[in-house]
Amino acid sequence: MTDPGAWQAPRSALVRASMALHLGGVALVVASPRLWPWVIGGLVVDHLLLVGGSLWPRSSLVGPNLTRLPAGIPDDRSVALTFDDGPDPAVTPRILEILRQRGAHATFFFVGRRAEAHPDLVAETARLGHRVENHSYRHLSGFCFLGPRAIGREIDRAQEVLSRCAGAAPRWFRAPAGIRNPWLDGALVRRRLELASWTRRGFDTVSREPARVLGRLTRSIAPGDVLVLHDGGAARDRAGHPVVVETLPRLLDAIDAAGLRAVPLPAPPAPHAGA
Repeated sequence: MTDPGAWQAPRSALVRASMALHLGGVALVVASPRLWPWVIGGLVVDHLLLVGGSLWPRSSLVGPNLTRLPAGIPDDRSVALTFDDGPDPAVTPRILEILRQRGAHATFFFVGRRAEAHPDLVAETARLGHRVENHSYRHLSGFCFLGPRAIGREIDRAQEVLSRCAGAAPRWFRAPAGIRNPWLDGALVRRRLELASWTRRGFDTVSREPARVLGRLTRSIAPGDVLVLHDGGAARDRAGHPVVVETLPRLLDAIDAAGLRAVPLPAPPAPHAGA
């Protein structure tokens, strides 16, 4: 396995071009100082693209990013059901029971320190046939401002906890709120992880109306969509029930009515030799 501390060439064409622009810009200004305004202008545009690509959760500008299921995996009528920010002992078991009753499986992006506090719940999630994946150790709101070493520590601590509790190492990573920076892709490659975001999300951490959450997830739903809800930090409806628990049965009904089936994310492709 590749040394997690080793340098990794970026996979993003934009990040590679950015590195070349910085190096070439310095050389150009040294050779011809009068060109510095053009160099600065190019760097400003470059940084705006990098920031935009990092702040847009579904972007692939700063590295590969799964937003839809690959064609035919696991079949052409599948949608991926994913849950973020757990485990939560008040919500996750209820989601697991709904999924069990409906014969559906999902992917749970667990936060490392929450998994550390509820290891039996992580183990039960995996035992029931769901995927347990990495959502960082602390779910920092400032995750996108971390440098490469700090990003690596967040990933590694969560990876260790989740591997121990679930009995298998996560293969996918989802950044907190989907927001990242150009350092993340190299950190993931070194750890043989891949980035996953989503096609559509329900905003169930802020909306108190299950019908609105359901509408966001099912409007124009199509095969290959990756849907995201939250078993951690779930909002409550006006009766005090977790919105995700009220939404999930209706979502599964809508998936069935559309002739689709809910599945976990597939395992990512095996890394190239030497990756």
